[in-house]
Amino acid sequence: MVHNIFLAFIPIFVAVDALGVLPIFVNLTFHLKEREKRIIIAQSLLTAIILAIAFIFLGKAVFRLLGITVGDFMIGGGAVLFCIAMIDLMNSEKKRRIPPKDLGAVPLGTPLIVGPAVLTTSLMIIPSYGIVATIASILINVLLAGLIFMFSDTLIKVLGSAGTKALSKITSLFLIAIAVMMIRKGVLFFIS
Repeated sequence: MVHNIFLAFIPIFVAVDALGVLPIFVNLTFHLKEREKRIIIAQSLLTAIILAIAFIFLGKAVFRLLGITVGDFMIGGGAVLFCIAMIDLMNSEKKRRIPPKDLGAVPLGTPLIVGPAVLTTSLMIIPSYGIVATIASILINVLLAGLIFMFSDTLIKVLGSAGTKALSKITSLFLIAIAVMMIRKGVLFFIS
């Protein structure tokens, strides 16, 4: 069982990409108080865990019911990420378009922590490692992301205000590239 959890952990770790999401978290929350950040972290973790586990049990059935393919899901998720990244990239002021009370659920909980990559990966690894190992690996990875977010202030102190702003713009560019990659993979799903 431990061996299967470890093997399932690796692809989910890559899909969650907590370190890649960290600069986005910093960008979205740098202006908030510590208590507000903790609430957002808790909300994002709860959203991510509930979504991932519900998707494991209901995903294929919902896809079949609605006639949605994995490619559709990747294209839709990529489009959402693209829009979020473009708004952040083009916005010169740090006014939040998303109220702090909603940041934890969207975009942090989903699609950033648990998005199309995690959801499709989880469906793909269940036959190989089992449902228990898959759920355990998702829980471990989501909690690891929360732990990384808890120590985000250290990053802010190291980079300073200007460095954080520059990092947030660079992150937005990477997020756009990730969004385009997801859309491309979704399109290739139909071509293949």
